[in-house]
Amino acid sequence: MYTGDRPVESAKITVFQYDETYFKERQLGSVEECKECKDSRGVVWINIDGIHDISVVETVAKIFGIHPLVQEDIVSIHQRPKVEEYDSYLFAILKMLYQEPKTRVLQAEQVSMIVTPKIVISFQEREGDVFAPLRERIRNGKGIVRQRGSDYLAYCIIDAIVDYYFLIMEDLEDRILPLEKQVIDDPDPHVLQSIHSLKYDLVFMRRSLWPLREMLVRLYREQLPLVQPDTQPFLRDVHDHTIQIIEILESFQEIVSGLMDVHLTSISNRMNSIMKVLTIIATIFIPLTFIAGVYGMNFQIMPELSWPWGYPAVLGVMALVFIGMLIFFKRKKWL
Repeated sequence: MYTGDRPVESAKITVFQYDETYFKERQLGSVEECKECKDSRGVVWINIDGIHDISVVETVAKIFGIHPLVQEDIVSIHQRPKVEEYDSYLFAILKMLYQEPKTRVLQAEQVSMIVTPKIVISFQEREGDVFAPLRERIRNGKGIVRQRGSDYLAYCIIDAIVDYYFLIMEDLEDRILPLEKQVIDDPDPHVLQSIHSLKYDLVFMRRSLWPLREMLVRLYREQLPLVQPDTQPFLRDVHDHTIQIIEILESFQEIVSGLMDVHLTSISNRMNSIMKVLTIIATIFIPLTFIAGVYGMNFQIMPELSWPWGYPAVLGVMALVFIGMLIFFKRKKWL
């Protein structure tokens, strides 16, 4: 059962066939045409966009002898990155991260791969991915991808996904830098919301990166029959990139946690400043209120009430008290 959102469009199957001197690209009209790829020349890359159509996955599995548990993992989109070895193929799951263009919300799409000695089958949830540069290299014969086997193609797919992580990290850095200034100058609730959003995105990325690191370690350290020795250094390089991204991610998490502490401190300092001003005002008016309260009592015998200068004298005393307390607070550096 497919566990993701069910898109409206039908599944799209694209096939790349190539070797060092030959290249052919075509889009299949039906999934049954994949049988022709089993005896094709060179390396074949079958990319399937739209795993919501369970019949497509089942038909491909029958053609290439894919285990039922692998089929289940392909259509269950909440799997963690991993690699599994079967008798005649390798099965790998990765998380392809991308951002919504308008909202910049971080999203993840599951990419599943079947790697055989000559064929790589990739399954994606929907059309649109980060493999455009890889496709152009294959079309134009740039690099060494058309000189290598299916294991190198699988490496290129993994490398394209990992390289896009760097672009996401750059965008996260661009979101963090303005917050460092805002959290001190204007720590309003919108800043706190942005910090929480960043924190969620960093945790989201961490869930994809840590299993990916373990997967790559197994690919280049274990002597897997389908992974050629000359491909292992490239996989080790992708592993190094993953470690680098994890280190950047951890530093960003520390910065965001520090921003949260600074935000709370700034709010507390602002509240203390407000309370300080209110306390000083209240302290100044306490003796003035006392004087006004004394002369507001309804006693008949109060000599000052019949004195012509009584009212100005009381106002003068209150003014002197006010000025005296201001001078006192200034000397104490409370103002």
